[in-house]
Amino acid sequence: MNLIHRWLCRSAHWKTVVETYILPWVLDDVDLGPNVIEVGPGPGITTDLLRTRVESLTCVEIDRTLADSLSRRMAGRNVTVLCEDATALPLPDETFDGAVSFTMLHHVPSAALQDRLLAEVARVLRPRGVFAGTDSISSPLFRLMHVFDTMVVVNPNSFPKRLEAAGFADVQVDVNQYAFRFRARRVGKPNRSGT
Repeated sequence: MNLIHRWLCRSAHWKTVVETYILPWVLDDVDLGPNVIEVGPGPGITTDLLRTRVESLTCVEIDRTLADSLSRRMAGRNVTVLCEDATALPLPDETFDGAVSFTMLHHVPSAALQDRLLAEVARVLRPRGVFAGTDSISSPLFRLMHVFDTMVVVNPNSFPKRLEAAGFADVQVDVNQYAFRFRARRVGKPNRSGT
């Protein structure tokens, strides 16, 4: 993430947006189960709120500085933080009841790697496990915030097919003017190739 993102994702304003709008919109009527994986928590604003909803939360963050900081902050709580690449998770198949990802997919540097990430999430979810999350819609402000940063925008119209190819069913995608949310269930054996 660039400096703008690092500042924004730690701000009180972003925490209010996440708590008031994003989490309620994404997780309304969603039962994640007791054992959940969060992909790409960044500094952990979402983690702070999620950990009170589940028994056990495993966060996978690729950025060493962010992962170490979050791990220290979550010490002694029901949260495990792994500094790993979510496109190649070092976790056993069918480990988690639910999975979440909030406004981070566009930071994965290619559509192919995004698809590998989706396939990995499917692999580590138990059958019928829920995957829920959100990502942003492109806009001038969104593009400005990503100057000198990774930004591979996810098209919400094609995202259901990508989730299905990764091993999900019962896919639902809803769009507002700023973002889209998604919900899907892992069924059967996931497609490990991510295609």
